[in-house]
Amino acid sequence: MPIPVIMDVDTGIDDALALLFAVSHPQIDLLGVTCVAGNASLPQVVDNTLRILDLAGVADIPVAAGAVRPLIEPARSASHVHGADGLGGIALPTTSRTQVDESAVELMRRLIMQHPEPVTLIALAPQTNLALLLRTHPEVAERIERIVFMGGSASVGNATPVAEFNVWHDPEAAAIVLDAGVQATMYGLDVFNIVAVAQDRADAMAAGDHRAARVVGELLSHRVALSEDDSLTYTGLIGDAGAVCSLVAPDLVSFERRPVRVELQGLSRGQTVVDRRTYAGEDVLHGVAGGAVAVDVALGIDVDAVAELFLETVLGLPGD
Repeated sequence: MPIPVIMDVDTGIDDALALLFAVSHPQIDLLGVTCVAGNASLPQVVDNTLRILDLAGVADIPVAAGAVRPLIEPARSASHVHGADGLGGIALPTTSRTQVDESAVELMRRLIMQHPEPVTLIALAPQTNLALLLRTHPEVAERIERIVFMGGSASVGNATPVAEFNVWHDPEAAAIVLDAGVQATMYGLDVFNIVAVAQDRADAMAAGDHRAARVVGELLSHRVALSEDDSLTYTGLIGDAGAVCSLVAPDLVSFERRPVRVELQGLSRGQTVVDRRTYAGEDVLHGVAGGAVAVDVALGIDVDAVAELFLETVLGLPGD
């Protein structure tokens, strides 16, 4: 049976790729999509999400707007990566779709509580909406199968030297979600930064006649500045879409169950501290360890197989 899923997104380029994969894969039953400020402002995220679902040709998937900013910090966009509109300036047709009247929290609660089976949440954005859900409606926790989140790192960061953007954007929210007692899977920068599509293949898709494949190729081909000289570089990363791939093909990802906590103070604010030790350290021996939660952390991945899974799936979308 397909996995019942709710996706929480801040639809930029890779969230768009993730949505297109999710609606195309037969093992995923996408119940709804909730939006949060992150890669772009909340109104832009909602508009991008509605347009992407239109492109995919899917009906009856409700989209709800959520938090306009983190729990404590001001909103900070990633426009230097995703462009001013969050989609790298790629032109998508206007849509007659509209968001539902419910808030993101209300929609998630209703879909989770009314579904006969436990629901998986896929969080591809700052986790503000999820934190608000779990704090205002803690009863939903026992109806959530798992939370798969794109965020964090067991090594280096991107927003700061040690913090990944989604967690750094709202570390309090990420800490609340980890502490909610729900099984969690972390798809962080350790795997996020290496699953890519070759440039010649993306270019061929962008130049083709298949409407959805053309947009996918254009999204993959968006150039970003990776250094201070502002030179634009092709990366071809499928990004957030890899987290969704890991849900349906966990055998392609190497997971380790490790204690994880979110740092909330100082220069390391927003860091996911992943304990990869195989022995008890001084903090454990002296009784000062604590605050960590066991999480399935993605630390290795079959790059070629996941990229191929992504492409094969999205190429099944309707064309012109």
